[in-house]
Amino acid sequence: MTTTKVWGLGLLVAVSAAACGGDTARTPEADDTTPVAVTTDTAALTPFADSFESGGTLVARQTAIISSRVLAPVLRVTVQPGAVVRRGQVLVELDAEQMTASAAGASASLEAARASVRAAESEQAAAEAGLALARTSHTRIARLHQDRSATAQELDEALSALRQAEARLAAVTAHVESGKRSIDAATAGAQVATITRSWATLTAPFDGRVVTRHVDPGTTLGPGQPLVTIEATGAQSGLQMDVRLDATRAAGLSLGQTADLRVETGGTSDWTPARITKIARVDPASHSFIVTLEPGASAQAWQSGYFGRARFAGASTERLTVPESAIVTRGQLSFVYLVGADMHARLRIIATGDASGGRVEVLSGLSAGDRVVVNPPATLADGQKVRS
Repeated sequence: MTTTKVWGLGLLVAVSAAACGGDTARTPEADDTTPVAVTTDTAALTPFADSFESGGTLVARQTAIISSRVLAPVLRVTVQPGAVVRRGQVLVELDAEQMTASAAGASASLEAARASVRAAESEQAAAEAGLALARTSHTRIARLHQDRSATAQELDEALSALRQAEARLAAVTAHVESGKRSIDAATAGAQVATITRSWATLTAPFDGRVVTRHVDPGTTLGPGQPLVTIEATGAQSGLQMDVRLDATRAAGLSLGQTADLRVETGGTSDWTPARITKIARVDPASHSFIVTLEPGASAQAWQSGYFGRARFAGASTERLTVPESAIVTRGQLSFVYLVGADMHARLRIIATGDASGGRVEVLSGLSAGDRVVVNPPATLADGQKVRS
């Protein structure tokens, strides 16, 4: 029974092999097909700039934090985050009752100083008239004394009256000058009070968009406390990305140098050219720097707050590359058609790296000098004979 089963199994295998052999004999070899005309290029060592990346957040090129300059409660906030505002538009109003009272007091002090000066000027005019009379009297008594028509006592009395008139005029003149200085001081005080009163109404310094609202009505603020943050729009608008780098990497960068930005916007985004506009040291202890980059016009759809990455070019090294048009992608794998000395195209799987200047780095699968098919025809088959 066992011998019969073994013999039957051997017969089945023999029949299957014969059937397969018959099919292979009837299938034409790829080598026997007509050569396909193709264009080839060589896998070669190409100068490639090493790169490094660092993350950062997009921020507006011009941002204003509207803050309080005085201690006062908030009466009204007229905007919400996302609102578009115009230059001069009211954003926040503070309780100005105390500031209004101070301004009124300063104005009253100014009027009082002006009235005091007017009174002093009247006294000055009277003192000038008295001085003129004293001089006339002194001159007349002096002539009479020369003619022996007036006594020495009368001359002394006239001279004393003249000196008193001069002293009175000097005192009144000093009073007038003091009053004028009081007017200057009161005017400055009134101006300060008026300016302080204007701080109760905070307006937008430029056309922009409200990013953050920091307070609500009823909040009592101190000087310097933020109220609203706005970002510029229009002619002053623009975005920039700040990234932190250590001193070793920042040392190789310079103002005006180009880099690439990629921003996470909820989908796949491409690298966008950017320009380095600022390199600032922020921490001498850790030797870290903030590098500021400004993207081009293609970044108009971005918004502040988006996270992204900046890619900087480093030192150049040689890497094995092939033309980007030679890459055949099938699923997640990359292939090239390798042309051997027998002029047959063999499909070769490769591992790829970075791309630059129309060429792709080959990490494994090829050697320098290997010939590959560029823009392979869709009908090209693995093992097919080619001609170039």
